[in-house]
Amino acid sequence: MDSLFYIGTDDGLVTARSSDGRSWQVENHGLKGWGVPGLAVNASTPNQVLAGTRGDGVWISDDFGQKWQKPNRGKRGGPAKVRCVTIAPDDPRRIYAGTEPIDVYVSEDLGESWQRLKSIWDVPSVPDVFYPNATVEPHVRQITIDPKNPNTMYAALQEGYMVKTTDRGETWRLLNKDFDRDVHAIVLHPEHTNRILIATGGGDSRRKQVSGRALYASDDGGENWEPAAMNITQDYSVPLTMSPKDHDVLYSAAANSQPGQWRRPSGAESTIIRSRDGGRNWERLERGLEDASKDFSDVIVVDDQQPERVYAAQRNGDFYFSEDGGDSWGKLELKVPGVAAMQLVHA
Repeated sequence: MDSLFYIGTDDGLVTARSSDGRSWQVENHGLKGWGVPGLAVNASTPNQVLAGTRGDGVWISDDFGQKWQKPNRGKRGGPAKVRCVTIAPDDPRRIYAGTEPIDVYVSEDLGESWQRLKSIWDVPSVPDVFYPNATVEPHVRQITIDPKNPNTMYAALQEGYMVKTTDRGETWRLLNKDFDRDVHAIVLHPEHTNRILIATGGGDSRRKQVSGRALYASDDGGENWEPAAMNITQDYSVPLTMSPKDHDVLYSAAANSQPGQWRRPSGAESTIIRSRDGGRNWERLERGLEDASKDFSDVIVVDDQQPERVYAAQRNGDFYFSEDGGDSWGKLELKVPGVAAMQLVHA
């Protein structure tokens, strides 16, 4: 059985294939000309991938990314500038898309028709969400669904903290207590879904407005938060990945300051980190990553069939991998620049 990477980039979606998990070959490169910051794959249908484009809605491929179609082409409505795509855990035909500017859309028929969940704009603070980059509008960075109760969902608003719904998007409520407003990733513990961890951009930390740095944790569904990984000095993070087999094992990456500061000679000054106890304690992973600290790993994925195998994709196109759960790392020959999202499947 082969392994496949679906890789969303600043210029389309790349499919790479490997027979051994070490040697990878680019097989397809579709949707060129469009940024693909969001993608989703149902593990039971690995040939089918959904791609959220930053400008032309959600596209779908049924043949590992060779050919693409837009299910709602010619129909009114639907998302346009998509930043994330999420498949419902209880129904693979129900998908959610988060957009720029802030909006959430839902499709019950795998993207053929869409409904805008405009209730997110009933949250009083949403119209005031800002993003400190003139080329980017406020947007929904990620949508995470409670696997035990799919009526409960969380959406990360950049830069507007998080919103939560317990009625599948009919109403939303702002979560903004004691954590950074720039939420990049949201992870729920599959068995104890009130346990939430988030990775943030750390701007409020640098402004001395919160007590944490980049990572935070909640044990009550987001009502209260505590800083996590305070032994890690870096204050910017994007990826947050939980092992699919051992849910106490998590991986993240952290850097010093925001990307605009990484032009310095030392670059991002980044590190990949790991927790073995559900996010309560974290350690740096450095063996084999000595040359990786100048750049930043925006994406980390764990092989669901071999959970000791971990991959990290850097902004400059470099890929690192570990076969011992992060204790040591090597560099793949694969080179795909501008990675924004990635998923590993087997077929």
